[in-house]
Amino acid sequence: MLIRREHTACGGLLGIWKMDESREELLLLLPEHMRSDAIEYVEGIRSERRTIEWLSTRILLFMLLDEEKTILNHADGKPYLEDGTHHISISHTKDYAAVLLHETYSVGIDIEIRSERVKKVAEKFIADEEYIDPSQKTVHQLLHWSAKESLFKLMEESGIHFRHHLHIHPFTPALKGIITATETKTDRSRTFNIHYEIHPDYVLTWVID
Repeated sequence: MLIRREHTACGGLLGIWKMDESREELLLLLPEHMRSDAIEYVEGIRSERRTIEWLSTRILLFMLLDEEKTILNHADGKPYLEDGTHHISISHTKDYAAVLLHETYSVGIDIEIRSERVKKVAEKFIADEEYIDPSQKTVHQLLHWSAKESLFKLMEESGIHFRHHLHIHPFTPALKGIITATETKTDRSRTFNIHYEIHPDYVLTWVID
């Protein structure tokens, strides 16, 4: 179910899909001219979850642009549109899919279900000098992960290490706001403003170059 479709302040187009349909229901939501190819493709996907993600993303993209687009992947797995009309970033988490588009600039988006599991791996992607609010530890750690994931998707660089190359400037989480982050993987050492939101079920971050 489409739960969000909006133009961002920076000229992007953002959409979120709640994945609460079955495979059969999703196929029926596709325009008829897209359905036969989709059926043929998903028959080769063994994972039911992966099938739901694939179909939800294609339906969401169609509803965002109101036309059929073909998503391909670079060798590193990053998606792009075959016709090159938009830059695209895609994210999936439990029950949700998110897409961000922009006609001119590179984009990155990440959606993460809220969970305590992030505590177990936080030291792998959060540097010692990066601030975590002890009163909001779990969600703050999750925002660090999500923001770095969005930035990673935007950057066209290999060998990025989240702890060593992506640095989140100190901030205290609110329901929404801007996270400032600097990358030190390249000689340019650029700084970015990453939008974030905290929802009851998930956190969302996105960035436009």
